[in-house]
Amino acid sequence: MLEQNGAPVAQYFNSIRAALGGLETYLSNPDLALAGGGLTGQLLLPYVARLKNSFACWENRIGFTEQFRISRAESGFPVFQNVLELENDRLTADKRLANIPDAQAIRAEMADFILRTKAFPGALQSQMAERIYLEQIGKGDIFSPYVLPETVRVAVNEKSGRPYYVVTWAVFDGSNTLPMVYVAGIEDSSENIQELLVGKDGKIDPDLDIPLPVGGLLNPQLAAQFDDFASKNGAYSLTPATIATNMDKDFPTLHPKQLRRFVLGPFYSAGITENNARINEILSRVRKPENAWLLTWTMQEVFSKAERPATKGFFSSTPAMQEFHIDTNDLEAARMGVSAYEKHALVPHDAYQALYASGEANAIFGNYKVHVISGNNVVSEV
Repeated sequence: MLEQNGAPVAQYFNSIRAALGGLETYLSNPDLALAGGGLTGQLLLPYVARLKNSFACWENRIGFTEQFRISRAESGFPVFQNVLELENDRLTADKRLANIPDAQAIRAEMADFILRTKAFPGALQSQMAERIYLEQIGKGDIFSPYVLPETVRVAVNEKSGRPYYVVTWAVFDGSNTLPMVYVAGIEDSSENIQELLVGKDGKIDPDLDIPLPVGGLLNPQLAAQFDDFASKNGAYSLTPATIATNMDKDFPTLHPKQLRRFVLGPFYSAGITENNARINEILSRVRKPENAWLLTWTMQEVFSKAERPATKGFFSSTPAMQEFHIDTNDLEAARMGVSAYEKHALVPHDAYQALYASGEANAIFGNYKVHVISGNNVVSEV
């Protein structure tokens, strides 16, 4: 729990702001290609922006609430109750703003209060903080408990002739306090969609103007059902293989070829988080508190290695089904239920030096890909 107006509060928000800014810098690299499929970090940037907006709102909210709770011993991110409160406040912001005087009126009243009483106008300051918070929450998208799917790319698989979508969505897992982004590559064999999207040359009809990103699955007949599916199948406790298999079963004409899950966290901040005593102890040696942090994330991927064709029998028929590859030779991949995974760590240069000087950098980073941020530059694979 972080108390209002305390130094740890400022340090935490400064650290997470630096970490998410560094992540944006890393993902913005035009040469960055995520392993497999040619997907780029650009797909994740809108969700990092949402998370930054959420933290900006939480920081403003501290000005008129008593406390702010984070998962100190686990993910290092805010507890789920904060996420729910933010979403609820977003829905009621306009109504609450109507009942609060405008900023100019509050400032005038604060000045008058100081002149009359020679005291600090604490109540008016809280009212001003609430106004700023409610205005902020209405300006940008936040990282909600569930961010609805969007179709961000569309093409045609030349071999199958099916339209191929890249769809993204996000979930903030309440049990593990982890923000997660999903990216799925899905073929659609619905006859009406093939007729609509695919031209005579086997490519996307050039006469179609598709204003990407499109809210929801591009197939309007399945969009609402897909939204519901993504909401119910977003928990961290479900493996990517389970989610992809469920999708394959629930949608006979949708064929998930690839599903990726980007799990942000844990986040480590010296003197605040308690999720790894050794890392936190080393980070505490960093001279500048704003550089005493470490952000990790994991990319999990499952892909289809083959498709069992649909069968049509006299008494029964079965739709086409995917055979998903699980790397059973890698115990951690098998445990995660994935074809492949990558672990990443982003760390300020000062903190990396402290970790390296400890002689435990190899033990701490292990199989992580390390990215060191210095100023506005990120150097990878240190």
